[in-house]
Amino acid sequence: MRYFVTIGDRVVEVDLTGETPVVDGTPVQAEIVSLPGTPVRSLIAGGRSYTLSAHAEERRGRWTLTLGGRKLTADAVDERTRAIREMTGGAEDEVVKSVIAPMPGLVLKVEVEVGQAVKAGQGVVIVEAMKMENELKAPADGVVSRIDVQPGQTVEKGATLVVLE
Repeated sequence: MRYFVTIGDRVVEVDLTGETPVVDGTPVQAEIVSLPGTPVRSLIAGGRSYTLSAHAEERRGRWTLTLGGRKLTADAVDERTRAIREMTGGAEDEVVKSVIAPMPGLVLKVEVEVGQAVKAGQGVVIVEAMKMENELKAPADGVVSRIDVQPGQTVEKGATLVVLE
């Protein structure tokens, strides 16, 4: 299967049809292993080891990756999905940007209001999980269109907390 992975302005073709992955026409020795029950992955590529986390987003094929403290958004689609999006203009659609609970917890504070403009990386909700406070941040610039939680509310992993447009 061939995939097209977009990170920022860069599109990379990844061919997984053979034993060795081929990235933009170049064979790459790589292996990825998931830590069961978590978003953590161990990637060995080009003789180097990387630990990253991968969270599937609402849009099919979209992932939020955290690697070395940096958050990246990646779109990984197969040939068929890519062709359909190109024919229908689906690749140009604006997607809803959401702040999702990364684990079960208790909402301590909502730091934004509906209608408020936020910048990527700005704190929007504080959730307590495993006796630690976690400030969840906006994934992109936007305006708060919906807040689905309030302080004192418990949330499950994957719950939508705040939606930006």
